[in-house]
Amino acid sequence: MNKIRATVWNEFRQEKSEEKVQKVYPDGIHNAIAEFLDKHQDISVKTATLDEAEHGLTEQVLDETDVLIWWGHLAHREVDDAIVDRVQQCVLAGMGLIVLHSGHESKIFRRLMGTSCSLRWREAEERERLWNVAPGHEITRGIGDYIKLSCAEMYGERFDIPEPDKQIFISWFQGGEVFRSGCVWERGNGRIFYFRPGHESYPIFKDKNIQKVIVNAVRWAAPRIMQDTKGCPNVKEPIEKIGGI
Repeated sequence: MNKIRATVWNEFRQEKSEEKVQKVYPDGIHNAIAEFLDKHQDISVKTATLDEAEHGLTEQVLDETDVLIWWGHLAHREVDDAIVDRVQQCVLAGMGLIVLHSGHESKIFRRLMGTSCSLRWREAEERERLWNVAPGHEITRGIGDYIKLSCAEMYGERFDIPEPDKQIFISWFQGGEVFRSGCVWERGNGRIFYFRPGHESYPIFKDKNIQKVIVNAVRWAAPRIMQDTKGCPNVKEPIEKIGGI
């Protein structure tokens, strides 16, 4: 069995500098996600972080990645544009991309969406119901009508994104706001999933249903085809005879 090769990318800054984040994710959000992914026999996982050489996303690492999971929060601007270009080309060629929570402001997500990806937010430890509006989709397999989170950061509309190819989840928050919390798109040959739940100091990624969604998403986003999309090849030899050729 060929395993799906997942790479979890994380800034890995707040876990090293903020005590409240260290308490929840002492080894970093990337390792917390990698830990539950690694329990599945059809998935192999590695991690990469911002302060590694080339942000840990070398050509070799990306060549060996089927699905890239992206967590970013406070250091979006520090991601080198050349690395963004590299990741974008991999997605267009067929690599899957899963963008989590505050990754909505990442350079790569905004690049692929072509919009500001702005939204409203509030941090008040409020209740969230994440409604499953696509119960037949691969990403929601094993998920019931909704996922209840007792302590969440509110993200509210308007979320400045292009119309999703499919809406997967819609959130309701205790304060009254709603949000398109799970959306999918295709760009080139690659599949993209944005998933809102997550927070650097709330244990969202320890929730079994949230873990199940991410595992499902890795399987859904795995490449169906890998094909270099750079350049426009000049096809000099026609398949059929043209005129007097």
